Amino acid sequence: MLRLALTACLLLTALQPAAARADVFGFVDEKGVRNYTDVPTDRRARLLWRDVNGPKAIFLPSGGGFLYKFPPALLADVETAARTHSLDPLLLKALVSVESRANPKARSPKGAMGLTQLMPGTAKRYGVSNAYDPRQNLNGGARYLRDLLTLFREDVHLALAAFNAGENAVIRNGNRIPPYAETQRYVPAVLEQMAIFRRQTAPNS
Repeated sequence: MLRLALTACLLLTALQPAAARADVFGFVDEKGVRNYTDVPTDRRARLLWRDVNGPKAIFLPSGGGFLYKFPPALLADVETAARTHSLDPLLLKALVSVESRANPKARSPKGAMGLTQLMPGTAKRYGVSNAYDPRQNLNGGARYLRDLLTLFREDVHLALAAFNAGENAVIRNGNRIPPYAETQRYVPAVLEQMAIFRRQTAPNS
């Protein structure tokens, strides 16, 4: 139910003008109708989502994917989180590789944390109390990615762009990858890393 409400709320923000505030508020009125707005004029309105301004300032490869061996100890947890939230395990594995180089203690200059580099607000939103705990972080990151794929109709490029820069950044740019240098490098980096992992797992590779 929470995921459906969140998705509905974010879809409504897509209808707002480009200059609108990124904060989204919601309340249930006396008729039981859910209301969403970027201007909380009703005293019942509560903040549901606050946009993160721009990319997370993570380290990205200068060219191509990371050619390294993914930590075997993390593989089972990545696959469990991915399958629990209906994701391709290789996509989540690639995202973790690019976000943090599979370092559970990674932290970006903007405060993104752990394996999937969750921002504090995103971690709280998905019930991640310790973003440096690998299983909590993977589960929160996988849930977030699944919600983004649902929001952007299974468009992996847009979902990844939103994972890096925030979904409202994608929406404000007309459902296109935002013009941030980091985000425009991030999306192909994750997809290339995913392709590398796929080749490594292919028969006779």
